[in-house]
Amino acid sequence: MAGGREIKTKIKSVQNTRKVTRALEMVSASKIRKAQERMKGSRPYARLMTQLIGHIAKANSEYTHPFMAEHAAIKRVGYIIVSSDRGLAGGLNSQMFRKILADMREWQEKGCEIDLVCIGQKAATFFRRLNVSMIGSVTHLGEKPRLDQLIGVSKVMLDSYSVGTLDRVFLCYNDFINTMTQKPRMDQLLPLPPSESLQTRFDWDYIYEPSPEVVLDHVMTRYVESLIYQALLENIASEHAARMVAMKSASDNANKLIDTLQLIYNKARQAAITQEISEIVGGAAAV
Repeated sequence: MAGGREIKTKIKSVQNTRKVTRALEMVSASKIRKAQERMKGSRPYARLMTQLIGHIAKANSEYTHPFMAEHAAIKRVGYIIVSSDRGLAGGLNSQMFRKILADMREWQEKGCEIDLVCIGQKAATFFRRLNVSMIGSVTHLGEKPRLDQLIGVSKVMLDSYSVGTLDRVFLCYNDFINTMTQKPRMDQLLPLPPSESLQTRFDWDYIYEPSPEVVLDHVMTRYVESLIYQALLENIASEHAARMVAMKSASDNANKLIDTLQLIYNKARQAAITQEISEIVGGAAAV
């Protein structure tokens, strides 16, 4: 059995760790509300943009935007990966990375090459070690990210798809379900995925000024940027929720470990006292 001094050192170390986990839990608990407000505040815009694109897709337009065009052969696939900048969030990032790696492996087995754009330090650090092409990254966007911070990395993917370098683009992030549940998602960003609302076409079309090319290019770009920005806000809310739950679990485990070590310390102390008494009694009997 370990000595009393050694056990007391372990107890002190666990207590210091518990202070850190409690502090991180309270910080995430205070930030998650504002993160949820920003996330929910941007959802109506993203939803209306989706409806607008649905109406445009159903119109019988003579001009087909490149983002709506399906490429005949898929030879190169792009991923926009949204992750957190910091760790201590449980398995939030690792679960999403495993899902992405499994999907990448399937495309590589078909002979496709991979291009990546990473948003967040964790994704940039993780995928930089792999044998894939990282064509852009942005990190440390803070708690209140701005859309202009994402334009550069998103434009890389959009331009590559427009000129035909990329044949398909996916958006990967953690979807915020509730405080206890965050689900890794992988949505097809380009070409616009087919759905029931996009399959039916009508005989009418909109009147575009100055031209369909200019209007649709602007609208489609704003639409894709809104999806990426919404994914980033969803991921930030998921990060705070996951960190709060993980730190709460770590604090509870620290409390259990402290109780266990305190019990071991008491037993060791009682054994030492019993041994001292036995030695005193034995010495007195010998005299």
